[in-house]
Amino acid sequence: MPVRQGLEAVDILRRGAVPAVGPVVHDGTCDTLGFLVPPGTAAGWDMPGSACTRTSGRGLRLPELPELPEPAGDAPRPAGWLLPPGDADPVTDPVVLREALGEAARLIEAADGCH
Repeated sequence: MPVRQGLEAVDILRRGAVPAVGPVVHDGTCDTLGFLVPPGTAAGWDMPGSACTRTSGRGLRLPELPELPEPAGDAPRPAGWLLPPGDADPVTDPVVLREALGEAARLIEAADGCH
């Protein structure tokens, strides 16, 4: 997911009546965010501008990534956890994520149209 839309979605998910966001990884060099979702999500994922990577789900180990420090100057952030496992729900519900990403896209479109 492009980082701007993903960050908006994280904010939307965290502000919900019931905060519902699982671990989120940020790849600063690619300017993307990745949300952990339940097994089987990739088969029905069709959100424009994003991809859902299928894994076997068995024995999946979450990568040992650092929490994100503040970058120096304009340097891109390396890959790291925006919301690390253990500090969030186990996974993000794909239905709720899709709604948040749609709302984020509309907010970004409205904000960009105001300039």
